[in-house]
Amino acid sequence: MRVPDDRAPRPGAVGPAGTSPYEPRVGSLPEPTGTALQGEELKTGTTTVGLTTADGVVIATDMRASLAGRFVANKNVQKVEQIHPTAALTMVGSVGGAQSFIRTLRAESNLYEARRGEDIGIEALQTLAGNLARGGPFFRIQPILGGVDDEGHHVASIYPDGGVSPDDYAVTGSGMQLAYGVLEQEYEDDLTNDEASTVAAHAIQSAAERDTGSGDGIYLATITEEGVDIEGHTEFDEVL
Repeated sequence: MRVPDDRAPRPGAVGPAGTSPYEPRVGSLPEPTGTALQGEELKTGTTTVGLTTADGVVIATDMRASLAGRFVANKNVQKVEQIHPTAALTMVGSVGGAQSFIRTLRAESNLYEARRGEDIGIEALQTLAGNLARGGPFFRIQPILGGVDDEGHHVASIYPDGGVSPDDYAVTGSGMQLAYGVLEQEYEDDLTNDEASTVAAHAIQSAAERDTGSGDGIYLATITEEGVDIEGHTEFDEVL
């Protein structure tokens, strides 16, 4: 008489003994390899500024892309992009993560308009940006989101953990301490967009003088209820 072998597969089983194609299986995530997410290779320097004004919002950024703030990879990078008819977002941190974040937020804004027949409000857009930053694969980003809607003029920092910090003005990037010093001295509540553009340019220029990760010119975005206008300038004298 043959004794049954408990190690033999049961009828209908697939794979090792005791497993079934209908039972749930727990997988595992691969461990990161290489240095892409472990060191400073994806840390980039920059300075971005956002200010609320009497007319709307002004956003300014430098034009330099660097590797760890030590090597200039590109001297003409547009670090502010329109993502909504009356809102723009800055690019800060990992270039790939920031570009992906901008594309995703722009797509979500367009989907909202297509489904509801109206533009998403800026505060709701800020909340959405925070949710995406917390839950999405966007490494090392801290953008500024600025926009205009029926509720007013808005600027907010979006943190990597999903936090949203609205304020009258905000600065992010490796040159933020230098830029904040200028804004503390020159910002006023009733600035026009033209006046705020000069203040923002001073802030970016101050950062570019001392921060090796910032420089090579300035991009200025002016936002009103009419839309977003973005211009690049390789010389600060053109906007001061």
